[in-house]
Amino acid sequence: MEALMSEPVTIEQMETFEKQTFRNRCLIRDAKGELVRLTVPVGKVEHKQLTRDIQISYQTRWQHQHWITLVSAYQHTPYFLYFADYLRPFYEKEYKWLLDLNDELNATLVSLINKQRPTLVESQKSKVERRTTDWSGNIWTDKHPWQTEISVLDTLFDE
Repeated sequence: MEALMSEPVTIEQMETFEKQTFRNRCLIRDAKGELVRLTVPVGKVEHKQLTRDIQISYQTRWQHQHWITLVSAYQHTPYFLYFADYLRPFYEKEYKWLLDLNDELNATLVSLINKQRPTLVESQKSKVERRTTDWSGNIWTDKHPWQTEISVLDTLFDE
């Protein structure tokens, strides 16, 4: 999370879009601790198509399903109600291009993380950094191992 706050997030729009990557998907941990993959469906991808040219498909109700999944997974976390209003518009507005959705979502998340990050006294830092509980108060290492590919939403809603 430190790297996300200190460095700008960039998505290379001129690279060739690769399927099965985190350009259009993320992992979250549901209320039971199981990993759930959220995928933004894209239109047909041609051979060597640039990332900037990838269109989002709305043939399924993926936005509704993503929002329901996020609410189910995070509604009992400490800060979900506070941040939900910032994120809900991404599940109501239709974006034509995947790059536009990613850019706006990344900018919003970085802004929220930077605005909400408290300034801590050195003695408080160690206490906050060790806070690795899930929504029910269980220690992550006791119940679920830490996953490096988990979305930043886990940290945002819980911290």
